[in-house]
Amino acid sequence: MTDDAMARIGFAYNPTSDAAVELRERATGWAAMRHLDHWIAAAADHDLMEKELPGTDLLVVLGGDGTFLRAARSVAVIDVPLLGINVGKMGFLSKVEAADLIPVLDRLHGGAYTLEHRMALEGRILRGGFDETPERHVALNDVVVARGSLARVVRLDVRLDDSHLATYIADGLVVASPTGSTGYSFSAGGPILDPTARNLIVTPIAAYLTTIRSVVVGPSVVVRCRVTDAHEAVVSIDGREDVAIAVGDVVEVRALDRPIRLVQPHGALPFWDLLRKKVELLPS
Repeated sequence: MTDDAMARIGFAYNPTSDAAVELRERATGWAAMRHLDHWIAAAADHDLMEKELPGTDLLVVLGGDGTFLRAARSVAVIDVPLLGINVGKMGFLSKVEAADLIPVLDRLHGGAYTLEHRMALEGRILRGGFDETPERHVALNDVVVARGSLARVVRLDVRLDDSHLATYIADGLVVASPTGSTGYSFSAGGPILDPTARNLIVTPIAAYLTTIRSVVVGPSVVVRCRVTDAHEAVVSIDGREDVAIAVGDVVEVRALDRPIRLVQPHGALPFWDLLRKKVELLPS
């Protein structure tokens, strides 16, 4: 990259976080000092994000993992490289801590970064199992089919392409990307994958009397989850929204062909070192 390759930069932030708002002021001040065209938006304001993203060379996200995932929804539609600045607790998706904001922005402006491709997911909700116009949702981390607010299990028939995997009586099912392998899937007993891999991880949540736990499949596989019994069930997309579903509905999850591009500043910790560092911060 060269200096003139970055002509326009966007800042997406969490307006409910005082730390993120303060960081927004520092970031926009940095851009103004360098006479760099820039814009700001709340990460959850999808309409404004999609309006501003065209022509943007880099989107910097100021917040925790939830803020990052909201911004990822927009760049999945309009392809712009994404960098997370962590002001949350764990920040598995962020390569940079808040204290390093200005030095890292200087490095980016000077072209000192590479791009890493991350596989994203598409979830489709087929009402009654045969919907010709399914609802489509994009996720970077995971698509989760789960019981609703009542503590009653759901019965889920899960297929991998044309093969029956299992019928789960469980709290739900997580279909995660490699990026999402450190999230809900891991909490439910799934493995951690290198985030640049192209696989889907299928993990039941608190499954009852089953010998088939988490499985990892290739990127061409379509995971089909049919709700066969439930008092209440929902689909959660990256944890940002819950969509109510009913018995007979099918949720399909597949890999998207076009990846989401994440910025890796020169000198940033490699994934496995970052993972170890974050895990060491967890309470024992």
